[in-house]
Amino acid sequence: MMTSQRACRGLLLVALVAAGCVPDLPQGEPLEADREVPDGWSTSGGEDTGSAGGGAGESSRPSAQVDWREFFSDPHLVALIETALAQNQELNIMVQENLLASYEIMVRRGEYLPRLGVGASAGIERVGRNSSQGRSDEMAGLDEDLQDYRFGLSASWEIDVWRRMRNARDAAQLRYLATIEERGFMVTRLVAEIASLYYELLALDQQAEVVAHSIELQRDTLELLRLQMQAARATALAVSRFEAELADFESRQYDIRQRIVETENRINFLVGRFPQPVERNSGSFMETEPAVVRAGLPTELLENRPDVRAAELQMEAAELDVRSARARFYPALSLEAGVGYGSFDIRHLIDTPGSLLYNLFANLTAPLLNRNAITAGYYSADARQRQAVIGYERAILTAYMEVVNRLSLIENLGRSFEARARRVERLTDSIEISNTLFDSARADYLEVLTARRDSLDAQMELIETKQRQMTAAVRLYQALGGGWSREASARADARASADAGDDEGADADADAPR
Repeated sequence: MMTSQRACRGLLLVALVAAGCVPDLPQGEPLEADREVPDGWSTSGGEDTGSAGGGAGESSRPSAQVDWREFFSDPHLVALIETALAQNQELNIMVQENLLASYEIMVRRGEYLPRLGVGASAGIERVGRNSSQGRSDEMAGLDEDLQDYRFGLSASWEIDVWRRMRNARDAAQLRYLATIEERGFMVTRLVAEIASLYYELLALDQQAEVVAHSIELQRDTLELLRLQMQAARATALAVSRFEAELADFESRQYDIRQRIVETENRINFLVGRFPQPVERNSGSFMETEPAVVRAGLPTELLENRPDVRAAELQMEAAELDVRSARARFYPALSLEAGVGYGSFDIRHLIDTPGSLLYNLFANLTAPLLNRNAITAGYYSADARQRQAVIGYERAILTAYMEVVNRLSLIENLGRSFEARARRVERLTDSIEISNTLFDSARADYLEVLTARRDSLDAQMELIETKQRQMTAAVRLYQALGGGWSREASARADARASADAGDDEGADADADAPR
């Protein structure tokens, strides 16, 4: 008992001496993250700003907590997103990254657990006659070529007194959780990109329909002008200008068709399938209202944004890396043991106790000289910790800026859409007026052409503004952290943790990072 107490006191003394030899960090103490965010959103829209309209987004809870299946009401869009979450190649690559990170936990966990091995050996040895061993063998009447047979068990265990290895394990576990959050962030981006492309596709369908209608009207007017020219009521110049305008409308039609093909194939790529038509219903696109997006409080970004949560976990892992690197300056305590049989005559190999052998050692080692590698590792861990803190603060700032910008965009697009709608209404009236005046010879063909061109441009811009409204609501939903399933991430986390294995019961109190 007294011997054990003396050993503990000696170990504590050595640890205190070693701790005094730990160099100071060149940049001072590790950084502390600034987690403060403004109390509200810096926009005129206020805390609960959202796009106009009803539907799935009308829940009083923040939109980041609304599942994407509730947020999107279009069944064709929901089906596309479901397929993409199952088949998207980039997302499936990230799933493998999650598994790789979980296997790293197994590696780190195995470093501090006891090691047990079994081995056997057979050989022959000759020692010089003039050596002490040779003279002893000669006096014992043994052969000069002495055989040696051994087998048994060997064990070793480095006792993790300073939590160096367990901190490394906990850091690996935090990085695994960070990859889960990064996968969630990828899901939010994938959902938002598919929804944005889908609304772009609907808008292109509407634009193609508007252009087709304009072409039909232009052709009818052109035929009328040709008849009027034959009757000497119109000039060849007017016919020529209308033909040129018709060619311009037809050119727009082909441009839109190409954009539709490219947008469909972009969606097909994200869904993980070869080019094929994308099912959709674009007939009511202009009457569709963007879902109301409720921003909630800025502090909720820290929990709702997967990229912010991932940055926080990376920061915590980097802090544990600093502790683990610091512990390398302290003495390491290890135990080694072995038991088995050994004999120079195989016939007596398992004779007990004559051939029985065992050993037991306790080693205490501490670095004293030439600690450059350990010091460099300690300084590097500190630099990475500072990088992680700055990265976390930048993630918070980026998330806040994105939300503010998109809140403002939704508000301004709503006002822009109203103004453009009024412009389309007035220009539509101007077409009818110009046609009436032209038929009564009170307006020339240039006024008719100008009215139709301006009306077409206004309708195209109105459709584009509607598409931007729908996309802005989606992007705000993404910026708030919506579009990913926490339940699915938790299930994936549990599966990977089970694959990585559990700690021994005696080490259960060491599971939580410290």
